Amino acid sequence: MAPTVSPSSSICGVCVPTPTVRCLEARSRVPARRLLHSQAQGKKRVAATWSLKAGLWDSLRSGFLKSNNSTETVEPPSKTPFEEEEPLPEELVLLERTLADGSTEQIIFSSAGDVDVYDLQALCDKVGWPRRPLTKIAASLRNSYLVATLHSIIRSSEAEGAERKQLIGMARATSDHAFNATIWDVLVDPSYQGQGLGKALMEKVIRTLLQRDISNITLFADNKVVDFYNNLGFEADPQGIKGMFWYPKF
Repeated sequence: MAPTVSPSSSICGVCVPTPTVRCLEARSRVPARRLLHSQAQGKKRVAATWSLKAGLWDSLRSGFLKSNNSTETVEPPSKTPFEEEEPLPEELVLLERTLADGSTEQIIFSSAGDVDVYDLQALCDKVGWPRRPLTKIAASLRNSYLVATLHSIIRSSEAEGAERKQLIGMARATSDHAFNATIWDVLVDPSYQGQGLGKALMEKVIRTLLQRDISNITLFADNKVVDFYNNLGFEADPQGIKGMFWYPKF
């Protein structure tokens, strides 16, 4: 005869049934060895169930395991194996030179994502890109995996401590944080083009992604800049893989 149980519940999802009289009578007919084995297996199943469910709650400060009338507080592991350290931003001087008026200029590369949306819009205007809403520009920066910039910092030779900082280049990348990254919005101020700064910016972006163990890197290039990316090691449709696009039809 199959035992009948009355339902019970707990917040962790582990149900502890309350046996009825018929269930107890049925158990009394089970040999002692089988009964001990069954109880041990049941405890193992409960422990396994809790360990699996606790894995879903690693983001919580604590969990609760409730059994009948007692409640036990369970502290999850302080750090799961899947958590990763936040990569530290990099900043370095790519170029330093003295200008005709005696002032000094440094070209700084940074992966800290320090971009003012108004400065970025002004840079897009300089390269002839169509204007986009500032709210969307801010959202694209905020949701990017990597935002790399080039800034020109000019320090006057006459006024001590006086300097002028200007955004002259940017590239950003989106990613699944594991395997793939796609590079977007690569641009350099026209007055700074032809000096190798665009190449240096892209090489630093690629190296930063590789250091974060992301090796499948893609981008979309206009016809006029295909040679530029070819020289950086990018290939058009490698192994016959074709990109496909969906555009809204209005």
